[in-house]
Amino acid sequence: MAADEPLVLGIETSCDETGVGIVRGTTLLADAVASSVDTHARFGGVVPEIASRAHLEAMVPTIERALKEAGVSARDLDGIAVTSGPGLAGALLVGVSAAKAYAYALGKPLYGVNHLASHICVDQLEHGPLPEPTMALLVSGGHSSLLLAPDITSDVRPLGATIDDAAGEAFDKIARVLDLGFPGGPVIDRLAREGDPRAIAFPRGLTGPRDAPYDFSFSGLKTSVARWIEAKRAAGEEVPVRDVAASFQEAVVDVLTRKAVRACRDEGVDHLMIGGGVAANSRLRALAEERCERAGIRLRVPRPKLCTDNGAMVAALGAEMVARNRLPSDLELSADSSLPVTEPHVPGATHSHSHSHDHDHVHEISKDNLYS
Repeated sequence: MAADEPLVLGIETSCDETGVGIVRGTTLLADAVASSVDTHARFGGVVPEIASRAHLEAMVPTIERALKEAGVSARDLDGIAVTSGPGLAGALLVGVSAAKAYAYALGKPLYGVNHLASHICVDQLEHGPLPEPTMALLVSGGHSSLLLAPDITSDVRPLGATIDDAAGEAFDKIARVLDLGFPGGPVIDRLAREGDPRAIAFPRGLTGPRDAPYDFSFSGLKTSVARWIEAKRAAGEEVPVRDVAASFQEAVVDVLTRKAVRACRDEGVDHLMIGGGVAANSRLRALAEERCERAGIRLRVPRPKLCTDNGAMVAALGAEMVARNRLPSDLELSADSSLPVTEPHVPGATHSHSHSHDHDHVHEISKDNLYS
């Protein structure tokens, strides 16, 4: 870690985690997270208004905790990065507003960055600089995407994405059907270790010869599992929860890894990075390792704590922006709940910026409230 490498603070509030990370170059100095997941659990999913209020309460204490953990002063920072999209509109606005306030007060450059690109860039903190291009499989509660990134700061290309439910969403829904609580991913992963993944032949969506090779669909799988469980219950039979969990999980990770390896082969990329909350799944990691090894592909997966939403990933991408002299955002930066992955960061309004949402309600609210 060199003293001249950029020192950047990153803020992440796209969903229910208030994440604040501090990195110097590609070295992680602090990763502070305040989660409101327990508050949402009784509703069976994330409630946007509750998430936004939790971010408001947690923001300043979490930033102070990160600075203390890193042993740096806010004035030492070379930049402040924040997730400006995609995500929940109200939650994003809290993070963006906080980042702008700190950047303005400290006289530091501001970088509005893309949540998905950040999930890719976080791997630099674990395994060093990303290869160029990077092939990334991002799997979370809101996204299942295959992305090719020749330059993580300016060029991210979508190869495929979910056309309905994301993988993490399917985990949550099946956990609900099985009365396992929320979030569903960790508990299904745990139960599946004691079940038989071959017990029930659940469908593999979009794997036919005429289907889009890199797109994902988990809605049909979710329906199939739910109907299988309903039929067992209707017949008065006991549902073999562990076998259902293992067979469902296997169907998901089979499709994810198969398509990711195919994309690497087709694009001539000899490594694969997996990120997002579902990348913490033990079976996904094991099957990806097995298939990548067989195909001669190097697998890069960050440790589980860096796979879920966190501020470290935002800081990592921000530091890369500073290191590559990318133009900072200006104080007109707003939250964009549908920011496309093709925009790793949002440069200032005075610079070339193709993605315009004049009709976007989020932009109107933020401008009226903050700049009237």
